[in-house]
Amino acid sequence: MVLYENEEQIRIDVYLKEQTEYTRSKLEVAFKEGKILVNDKQVKKSYLLKKGDQITLPIIEAKMLSLEPIPLHLDIVYEDEDVIVVNKPNKMVVHPAPGNYTNTLVNGLLYHAKSLSQVNGEFRPGIVHRIDADTTGLLMVAKNDQAHLSLAKQLEEKTTERKYIALVWGVIQEDTALIDAPIGRDTKDRKKMAVTDRNAKRAITHIRVLKRFTNVTLIEAVLETGRTHQIRVHMDYIGHPVVNDPVYGRRKIIDDTGQCLHAKELGFIHPKTGEKMHFEVDLPTCFVNILEQFENK
Repeated sequence: MVLYENEEQIRIDVYLKEQTEYTRSKLEVAFKEGKILVNDKQVKKSYLLKKGDQITLPIIEAKMLSLEPIPLHLDIVYEDEDVIVVNKPNKMVVHPAPGNYTNTLVNGLLYHAKSLSQVNGEFRPGIVHRIDADTTGLLMVAKNDQAHLSLAKQLEEKTTERKYIALVWGVIQEDTALIDAPIGRDTKDRKKMAVTDRNAKRAITHIRVLKRFTNVTLIEAVLETGRTHQIRVHMDYIGHPVVNDPVYGRRKIIDDTGQCLHAKELGFIHPKTGEKMHFEVDLPTCFVNILEQFENK
């Protein structure tokens, strides 16, 4: 079963063609035979998916996802009986999905922890929020449903603290800036997001310049909202894409270590004790190596 989490409505056949490795013809047969269900009911290929829909795919489900516990090295910054704070490395996908069936953060968490929350469904145990595979840094994980609901509410009410460090192309002249531009699915490439008025949600990012170099700028970015690829899309929108971003970068890729975007600080209220929690981690080596190339110029 796959949970549809996007705000935008989309035809189920279009979504499955994009998100699975199966051909249009195989999906066509599955729809005709009534093997694809939404919320346990047969649907036509023209059905418009809504946020929260649960898709059952008997013909491809086993191939799509893997929830095998795998002993992976996880950088656990903090852990108690309710929450885990993990420093995610570059190139690690957060949860199993088409094209990434194993060796995800979830696989490692299942091996590490005796229990994880089930609020986000069986394929995303413990996952309250996500960061991209090529983004490094801090994530909070819930070990039970009560903790999950508390943390998710804090995210919704914008009371969590999430600070990112990014290296972006070009020299930003302003010391601070607020980017308030709606983000939705890119109409030309549905695998990308874009600033658009069509089926979009308001997105707000605060940025502060930390250091300027000859042709790049080191910035701090604070999320007021949490849209998919928000910082990457917003920085590209204002003409300063993230260095080494393989999708929105529009500039040369320096190496294959991942984009220069790091979730450096994370703060939230502990779901049980009410204590204010705050965590901070250093930039990863892959980010530092690229930064030093510009520092030495």
